[in-house]
Amino acid sequence: MRRPAVGLVLVALLATLLSVPAPAVATRTHEVSYDRYSLSVDGERVLLWSGEFHYFRLPSQRLWRDVLEKIRAAGFTGVSLYVNWGYHSPAPGEYDFTGVRDVDALLDLTEELGLYAVVRPGPYINAEVSGGGFPAWLKQVPGRARSSDPGYTRAYREWLARINPIIARHQVTRGGSVIAYNVENEYAANTDATYMRDLYDTARAAGIDVPITHNQCCDASWTPTWASGPGAVDIPGVDDYPQSFECQTPDVWGPWGPGLTERLSDHAPVYAAEYQAGAIDLNRAGYDRCRELTGPAYLRYFTKSNLIASGATMFGFYMAFGGTNWGWLGQPNDVYTSYDYGAAITESRQLTDKYAEFKRQGYFVRAVEPLTRTDPVAAPASDNPAVGTLARANPDTGTQFVLVRHSDPASTTDDVSTLDWSTPDGRYRVPVRVDGRDAKILVAGYDLGGQRLVWSSSEIMTHERIAGRDVAVLHGRAGESGSTVLRYATRPSVRVLAGDVRTSWHDGDLRLDYTHSGLARVLVSGGGRPPLTLLVGTEQTSAEFWRLDTEAGPVLVRGTALARDARVSGQTLHLRADTAEPGEVEVFAPARRLVVGGEPVRVRSTASGSLSGRLAGPDPVDLPRLTGWRHRAGSPETAPDFDDSAWTVADHTTSTSPVPPVTLPVLFAGDYGFDHGHVWYRGHFTATGTETAVNLNAITGKNGVYQVWLDGRYLGRAAGGTQADSDAPVNPAPGPGTFPLTGLRAGQPAVLSVLVENLGHNDDWTAEDMRFKQPRGLVGAALAGSDAALTWRIQGADRHATDPVRGPLNTGGLYGERAGWHLPGGGGPGWGAPRDPGPGVSWYRTTFRLDLPRDQDVPVALRFTGTGPYRAQLYLNGWNLGRYTADLGPQHDFVLPAGPLREHGPNTLAIAVVALDESTWDAPELAVLANHRIVPPPIGRLPK
Repeated sequence: MRRPAVGLVLVALLATLLSVPAPAVATRTHEVSYDRYSLSVDGERVLLWSGEFHYFRLPSQRLWRDVLEKIRAAGFTGVSLYVNWGYHSPAPGEYDFTGVRDVDALLDLTEELGLYAVVRPGPYINAEVSGGGFPAWLKQVPGRARSSDPGYTRAYREWLARINPIIARHQVTRGGSVIAYNVENEYAANTDATYMRDLYDTARAAGIDVPITHNQCCDASWTPTWASGPGAVDIPGVDDYPQSFECQTPDVWGPWGPGLTERLSDHAPVYAAEYQAGAIDLNRAGYDRCRELTGPAYLRYFTKSNLIASGATMFGFYMAFGGTNWGWLGQPNDVYTSYDYGAAITESRQLTDKYAEFKRQGYFVRAVEPLTRTDPVAAPASDNPAVGTLARANPDTGTQFVLVRHSDPASTTDDVSTLDWSTPDGRYRVPVRVDGRDAKILVAGYDLGGQRLVWSSSEIMTHERIAGRDVAVLHGRAGESGSTVLRYATRPSVRVLAGDVRTSWHDGDLRLDYTHSGLARVLVSGGGRPPLTLLVGTEQTSAEFWRLDTEAGPVLVRGTALARDARVSGQTLHLRADTAEPGEVEVFAPARRLVVGGEPVRVRSTASGSLSGRLAGPDPVDLPRLTGWRHRAGSPETAPDFDDSAWTVADHTTSTSPVPPVTLPVLFAGDYGFDHGHVWYRGHFTATGTETAVNLNAITGKNGVYQVWLDGRYLGRAAGGTQADSDAPVNPAPGPGTFPLTGLRAGQPAVLSVLVENLGHNDDWTAEDMRFKQPRGLVGAALAGSDAALTWRIQGADRHATDPVRGPLNTGGLYGERAGWHLPGGGGPGWGAPRDPGPGVSWYRTTFRLDLPRDQDVPVALRFTGTGPYRAQLYLNGWNLGRYTADLGPQHDFVLPAGPLREHGPNTLAIAVVALDESTWDAPELAVLANHRIVPPPIGRLPK
């Protein structure tokens, strides 16, 4: 059960001890509780079906609403929200919750849209973000992260003192949306129970009174589970990624297990806290392959199996929308700019076949309330051993849920069977079919509104009471036979409006037999029950339906590309919906008139009890060609006479890093306050004439490089070191590089210029400082054949001087970034005609104007085609929206989200090309990724 509330005196005392403000006394408006079956709000059971959304991966407050409306429209009842410490804190004591970092506005929006929120503020989140969500400055804080060490404790309490009050005032118990609070993340290695307990107590002291959860990776064999003992949470959860992340082999089935969430506590619901709904693209196969790996077949088989096998009533699907690793947000070893994740909603906010499958399942779990409290029961026997069954039942209603699937999960055969099914209404022989990697949840003994469903071999998508009649949508695979049995006191009247449906009546049972094809429509009336409109479709036709809530009750919409929300006023349904092309719209609503986007729609009444009309599609959109490019060299730091007198002198002899420097002084970029992006080094020495080479070592993250010049002459490049491990903590491979030096004369002043990429900071998944606190930048530098002293100066992005609008992860230390060349109006003089880049940095700028239709949503991308040896940072109106790795791939399209993109006005595009050798400049172009007609209020409307 939920832990009892802490007394106010104890709260105030604990807040003082923890150095966080005591919460203000607030009147509870709702009560959140739980038992072994489910969460409850004010005693009403809740099946939490949530999708993960990362606000920090969509740098446009304007578009948060669009994505969250799409999540809601798919039937999700909630969202899971990581909060990224490093995204808000560029330096100790500095925090920013404005603009694209406004967590208050985000939670206002989830509340407005009626979505529950599970908020996950860490302190550690992983999420494939730089440092796993830890701020880079934490690497200079003494003491092991993710432990009760005093240095780390002071740091994370500082963070929680800022974020916890925001979360607390948005809890369901205060009239908000937050239904659960997640402490830490996948904390299974090098654990510290004192730390976990302090996180729990700190949250309670800040006024968090909803259940506190944790997500354990990756099954109950990991210890501890935080289900009991010191550091225990209220509701322990489990992460599971059964399809792994091998997107290049999407046909491999379940390499990481069956994906069944284990019960960790007899006193709390089964919580699938992170259940795989996509994949990171570890091998750069492209996210379309990741979407195939975790596509509709995977969602059907694994999610339905988990729902029935485990009885879980809390789900967090990772991800619903992936978004973009813009700026220097991403973790360096696993991801690139796109974090599309193969999710149901693409990076450009488009809906996929996976979205349709989520909608079918989401509507089902929302409509069929007995799923919130079930126990395992004996499953009906199958007469074909190739077809397996598993069952659960609600102990109060008797409703049964039978999972039908192949006994061999990897089977792709087409098999039929007959089930010997003892339902609450009698014993029946039920024919079923499983073709390929499929799974079905069949329901028996269910009060479907005012109807009694005895059993059906079709699956329920949704059912609602609309305008005095039951409307139900069932579905099955195209071409498969189906049957539905309904019980009545007397024989009802049956009218088949569409489709080939055969009816029979026997001893109180009305049986309907059909083949799933198109959309069959059946009207049933009489028999002692309310009228029923039964709609039986294929997977494809059922996905055409949208369910919306209004104050007058639910409505169903069919035929639009998206239905966002609805309102009934008198006899009129006001609808917000998107269209991708002209076509029919059908609504089931307590209304006689239809208004879409403020415009009346001519409709007719149908025999199904619906209204039918037509909607217009979007107008075509043409984007301008990008012309007028200008060029400017961007590596003045390589010139021997470049003035670096204002740069930071590298003079540290010690470091908090567990990775020892190869040479002294310490050259770690972070030790001098340069945390993100490129870092320049200039090493001055007086030659002895005996120098043969300079030996350098740099750590950049996977696929990073560093480049070297001597007195302006390019010496070459080397691959930077990647992730440290116990075998190579000092020189993680490849790292070291030797660059020959020639032509130096004794007594001659010389300067080495080194440009080092910092592709982000390692995560801390294993809670060990050797991993997380691995430095970035040069870690060693020495002259070979000479004892000449090297004096180093460093320049990069100063953690105390971050962009106040775009945040600390937007820019690095390139000369053009420091000079503002990436900003609108920041070009200045000195720009010329475009030319091909040589080794080092070249900048390209142009402007373009857009005037996109105001009633259309047109996602735009910047499309690159070049394949030369270069990497390019792209800046749109000063926003660093991507890194094109022309020499690596696979990404060529970079989404330009509305907000950073001015859809109505001038735009400035700047590209910093870091060429690894002589390259060819291939100018990118704008591309339309989709086109939908939308209706007011536009996507850009901010939450109230």
